[in-house]
Amino acid sequence: MSQKFHKFWLKITALVVGSFGPVFFLGTMAATAEPARLTLDLLSFPIDGATTYASADTKFLSALTGGFLLGWGVMIFCLQQWVYDLTPEGVRKSVLVGVLSWFLLDSAGSIASGNASNAVFNVLVLLIAVGPLWLLDSFYAFEKS
Repeated sequence: MSQKFHKFWLKITALVVGSFGPVFFLGTMAATAEPARLTLDLLSFPIDGATTYASADTKFLSALTGGFLLGWGVMIFCLQQWVYDLTPEGVRKSVLVGVLSWFLLDSAGSIASGNASNAVFNVLVLLIAVGPLWLLDSFYAFEKS
């Protein structure tokens, strides 16, 4: 593993985070809401069809969520593309703290709202999004010596 691999993994992180954006955007329109509805139904396991996109508030929240997630994913991609080479440790820590912050608040909110199953799914997303970013760049220096 190397900084080159960290930089590559940031693309994976960007894709994992950003890919939820279009799904939730689709939830804003009746004709394309099913992927978002199914995603929420899965995340509030068991899949029982109880999750709907009938409320205008749900559609609006889905639009906001989609925009934030797509923007966050694009930002992570841009950080790996334009900033990482200047300050790899700063980018690594920033993305790591951002993902951990999402994980803690999203999981706590999921549990508080009666959707603890989403907190379990969040562990999987966290592990994929963070991947090797847990490892310090100093680990690579030690590895080379």
